[in-house]
Amino acid sequence: MYFNLKKLGFFLLLFFMIQISNGQDQKLPEWQPGFLDIHHINTGRGDAAFMVFPDGTTMLVDAGDMSETHPRTTSSRNAKLVPNRSKTAPQWIVDYIDQFLPKKQERRLDYALITHYHDDHFGEMDSLRKIASGGYQLTGVLEVGTLIPIKKLIDRGFDFPINLKDAEVQSQERFSKDSYGMIPTLKEYWNFITYQSEKVGLENEALQVGSNNQIALKHHPKDYPKFSVQNIASNGNIWTGYDNSFYPLFKEGEYPGENPLSNAIRIDFGKFNYYTGGDIAGINGFGQTDIDALESHVAPVVGPVDIATLNHHGNRDSQNPFYVRTIRPKVWIQQNWTADHPGEEVLRRITSKKLYPGDRDIFSTIMLQGTKDVIGGRLNQYKSQNGHIVVRVYDNGDTYDVYVLDDTSEEREIISKHGPYKAR
Repeated sequence: MYFNLKKLGFFLLLFFMIQISNGQDQKLPEWQPGFLDIHHINTGRGDAAFMVFPDGTTMLVDAGDMSETHPRTTSSRNAKLVPNRSKTAPQWIVDYIDQFLPKKQERRLDYALITHYHDDHFGEMDSLRKIASGGYQLTGVLEVGTLIPIKKLIDRGFDFPINLKDAEVQSQERFSKDSYGMIPTLKEYWNFITYQSEKVGLENEALQVGSNNQIALKHHPKDYPKFSVQNIASNGNIWTGYDNSFYPLFKEGEYPGENPLSNAIRIDFGKFNYYTGGDIAGINGFGQTDIDALESHVAPVVGPVDIATLNHHGNRDSQNPFYVRTIRPKVWIQQNWTADHPGEEVLRRITSKKLYPGDRDIFSTIMLQGTKDVIGGRLNQYKSQNGHIVVRVYDNGDTYDVYVLDDTSEEREIISKHGPYKAR
């Protein structure tokens, strides 16, 4: 009996050590000065990425929040709200930020960047939304900014290529019959901006294409001279790669839809480079590479990067071969919420050794059963298919790790750790 108990104790200890080595039941170590943290938050309701720059400057990119009454959201095609329904998606985003905000630092967001005005990126009205004291509905970034102050809110503006505040524009059929209510949500957004500007001094700006100082370190910039955020594209305006000049793809009055107008940025920290571009695409309606699409234009100025988020969540109209070959990241991150993502042909392109050599690791915030049923074993190429995805960059940009955190838990324990990777 003694021998069996001793043997059992040994195996329990071994099991415990294996659990620790796999990262289970562990918390992400606290951010430290000099770290660049990029948290891809999964709520099941769209994109949200919380970033802590090396000096503690904070930024949120997008705050997706789809209507809880919309048939698309309630269908099996879409992800469930996680970790549970005790909070709204924006409340979970803020709860996440509160957990990982640098300690002893003022509770606020230095920047919030909205890539474009779709529900899975900035919010959507519905009958369940509460009304804030400022008189606007609480959804997406509006609710986030009500719960935690935002110093500077950057979006794509409202007047190009069409003036979204113009009543005649708003009455156009594409907006008046829009089942996702972009214009009504924008009206709430404008009320939010007005109220928060007066209450907490929120500043609202359009992304300045070509700038590398609109989004800047706020606390100790001189300590990290090799850190910058380069504005690549907005409203179809593309940085030339020189100074702050850009060229336009669209003319005044030419509205291609929201996705091609997405804001796109590249974050540089020493050798490390990270790119995210909202919902831009690069495949035409016939399934061919579109050399005039946004992806084809931004790829040369983005250049090779260590990490890239999948444009348009990995939808089949994105990641064209020219784009993939040009930026050729070591790590792809998919921010997902529907069984449409990824397109099987997208997965073929981003894993193709013919487009660029070398290994590459793919992570997704979620993978729905419908996708698994259709694509099957090819999805085994993902390093992880569920969870918050955290990129942590060290050593002035020389190395980085990727952590996957449990999105079903309010504690967000580590599920797995990948790396260290060496920046190129």
